[in-house]
Amino acid sequence: MTIDSNWRWTHKRGETTNCYTGNLWDTATCPDQETCWQNCEIEGADEEYEGTYGVRSDGSALNLTFVTDGPYSKNVGSRVYLLDSDKETYKMFKLKNREFTFDVDVSRLPCGLNGALYFVDMDKDGGLSRHDKNTAGAKYGTGYCDAQCPHDLKWINGMPNVVDWIPQETDENAGLGKFGTCCTELDMWEANSISTAYTMHSCAVKEQTQCDGKDCGDNAGAVTPESHRFEGYCDKNGCDFATTRMGDKDFYGPGSQFKLNTNKPMTVVTQFVTDDGTDDGKINEVRRYYYQNGKKVEQPSFDLLGNKYDSITEQFCKDWVGTTKDGTNFIEKGGIEEVDRSLSKGVVLVMSLWDDHFANMLWLDSNYPTDSTDPTNYRGSCGIDSGLPADVEVDDADSNVIFSNIRYGHMGQTTAHGKFAIV
Repeated sequence: MTIDSNWRWTHKRGETTNCYTGNLWDTATCPDQETCWQNCEIEGADEEYEGTYGVRSDGSALNLTFVTDGPYSKNVGSRVYLLDSDKETYKMFKLKNREFTFDVDVSRLPCGLNGALYFVDMDKDGGLSRHDKNTAGAKYGTGYCDAQCPHDLKWINGMPNVVDWIPQETDENAGLGKFGTCCTELDMWEANSISTAYTMHSCAVKEQTQCDGKDCGDNAGAVTPESHRFEGYCDKNGCDFATTRMGDKDFYGPGSQFKLNTNKPMTVVTQFVTDDGTDDGKINEVRRYYYQNGKKVEQPSFDLLGNKYDSITEQFCKDWVGTTKDGTNFIEKGGIEEVDRSLSKGVVLVMSLWDDHFANMLWLDSNYPTDSTDPTNYRGSCGIDSGLPADVEVDDADSNVIFSNIRYGHMGQTTAHGKFAIV
């Protein structure tokens, strides 16, 4: 594993003086991008994963702790990537006609937190070969992108994101720069103990791409106050399969009354089905089922606009946006064809634990928008006043998520007879 460059120490080259402290760049060292690049570098983190970042692994399980009081500062959340065996590049997952399986324990994730496992269309080397200014690469956790086109990365394409940098009012460690970084994102698992969803996000761009202005979508408050959410490169809302949001309030949650009891670990299996059942076919369906207590738990099915669905397909996405009317433009930005393209090319595995300084994670686990009476906007039983970072970072600081036994293989083989293909 390697931790994202955003969490690493940014300091003067060959010195111990900070270039970035709290949520601010040092303006003397970084008056502009070029000068800042010449002056600053990011640091390695080999000895700091557990004590500084709250990231612990025993080889088969990855434990992410929410808040860690490290030797130099308080760390909140983390984002890590799986490296390939050379430890210089990211492991690339090509999952057409394959299934991807992992075990997860969310029992210590309350309202407002998100323990996420997902794939993004990052460069294998973290952008090292495409961007001359990037001299760090994958082993230093560079090159991140996702469908939200985030502006909070301190480094994009090897350059410091100092232009028009605005510190976040509610986050002492983060800010927003002029530039964002976009790419297709396949959310296998976004969850806490209350709610979960798996979501496909498509993008019109075919690789990690820097953006600014309308191309970023909502601009994240960095350029103009106007929202251009549906005008950017990527589909931000996504085509999501969220059982609670779709009306089944008894499927997932804490307690034996739920079909999936989040007080206990579970196994999550996702299948990328092709139209002809071969590796050369086109992905036309993303299926999901679970195991818990030795029993298989099937995904529930739902009726949408007269059609019945228990998986993500192109038609499901059309009928889901027709039901919610939330503006999702998954189809317009590439749809399932973009899922097929990215999984043919290969995607990077990301695991993270985070809180939400923009919407308090209400889009995952509460009623959102909070003033809506549309039943499709009920996403979980958390109160609309829950998830405030100022609260959860104190009251739930010791929360954690555990991902383990990650494996992938041919359909039906990652859980067959207990024989796992461990990555």
